[in-house]
Amino acid sequence: MPSRQRPVGTVTRGTTNPNRLRRCDRWIAGPQAWRLRRSPGPPVVVDLGYGASPITAVELHDRLRVVRQDVRVVGIEIEPARVAAGKPLERDGLTFRLGGFEVPLEAGARPTVVRAFNVLRQYAEDEVQAAWSLVQERLAPDGLLVDGTCDEIGRRAAWVAVDATGPVSLTISLRMGGLERPSAVAERLPKALIHRNVPGEPVHAFLADLDRAWDRSASHSSWGARQRFLATVAEVRESWPLLDGPARWRLGELTVDWAAVAPTG
Repeated sequence: MPSRQRPVGTVTRGTTNPNRLRRCDRWIAGPQAWRLRRSPGPPVVVDLGYGASPITAVELHDRLRVVRQDVRVVGIEIEPARVAAGKPLERDGLTFRLGGFEVPLEAGARPTVVRAFNVLRQYAEDEVQAAWSLVQERLAPDGLLVDGTCDEIGRRAAWVAVDATGPVSLTISLRMGGLERPSAVAERLPKALIHRNVPGEPVHAFLADLDRAWDRSASHSSWGARQRFLATVAEVRESWPLLDGPARWRLGELTVDWAAVAPTG
């Protein structure tokens, strides 16, 4: 890894759109909200590699203030021009600064959540672990790194949750309207998994089982795609260690234990 005297990482393409990361934000403000509430002081949440527009950091701050009014969101970018673009939007609880995977924060602050979306997708698979490890060193107690990828307008998303011990879960989140098969999320798997969606790998088996259950649940389509998805996930839960329940499934979201889908070898 490069010297910590300069930002760690490389400049990404920077493409983004308003509301693109809403699915992940909803998960952080939902099942993961306890991490923010447990923080003894104002929790710090980092939008790492937010891209050419600072809009996702602004939206994240808006959504998390519902959980903790005193939350501090810091947008961190390795490209100085992108940091400059965010500065005019700074406000109480929202700032922007130059940096990378070393997650530089004022006064040695440690983040409760680091959201890095569509960042590592542009790296090589063998670079992922080093980037995760660097962020893990910076996390607060009960802190979490969220490494994810989504399509251009956030209809399909997937992310790995990584705590101080390592990766703990994989979440996929899908827009129900127009969904043909759950495996449509495959092209949006995080870098740690996207090249592992091949026969013999657990994540491939997981997506295949989702598709088979989706096909068997076709009769539920009469009540809409949401009911079909609920039936699909209920069946898959019989053979896979899912970590959530119907309240999340209704949103087109499900989370599976990382150990069940982790790459082999």
